[in-house]
Amino acid sequence: MRRKTLFLVFISGGIIILDQITKVIVEKRFELYESIVVLEGFFSLTYILNPGAAFGFLADQNPTFRMIFFLSVSVIALVLLGAFFRDTPTEDTMGLTAISLLFGGAIGNLIDRIRLGEVIDFLDFYIKQHHWPAFNVADSAITIGISLLMFHLFLHKENSETK
Repeated sequence: MRRKTLFLVFISGGIIILDQITKVIVEKRFELYESIVVLEGFFSLTYILNPGAAFGFLADQNPTFRMIFFLSVSVIALVLLGAFFRDTPTEDTMGLTAISLLFGGAIGNLIDRIRLGEVIDFLDFYIKQHHWPAFNVADSAITIGISLLMFHLFLHKENSETK
C-alpha cells in the first residue's frame, strides 16, 4: 500500500473508530443530558444530541432540510478533501496528516447524521457558568486538522516568500 494511502487509512480510520467507540459508550452508559463532572469547574462528560453544526448552526431548521443540507455538504467536503489529498505530495507529511484528520472527522459526524439524524456530543468544557459548546472526537479532529492545515499553509507561504 502506498505511503499516502497509509496516512489516510490509519489517521482517518483511527479517528473514525475512536469517534464511534466513544459515542457508543456515551450513548449506552448515559441518559440524554446526563453529565458527570471530571474536573470540577472545568470539564464534564455531558451527553447531548446536536441537530445542527458547530455552535448549533441550523439547529432550528426543518429536520428534512438539515439532513439534506448536511449530507450534501459532507459529501462535497469529502470529495474536495479526496482531491486535495490526491494532489498533495507524498513528502508533505503535515498536509497529508491535516487532510486525513479532516477526512476522519467528517466521516465520524456523517455516520451520526445518517444513523441518528443528529450528532452525539459529550466533551463539555467550561469555566464557572461559561460553557464552550459540547463537542466530540470527530469535531476535535476537524479542528486540529483545520488548524494544522492553516499553520502548514502559512509556513509554506513564508518559505515561498523567503526564496
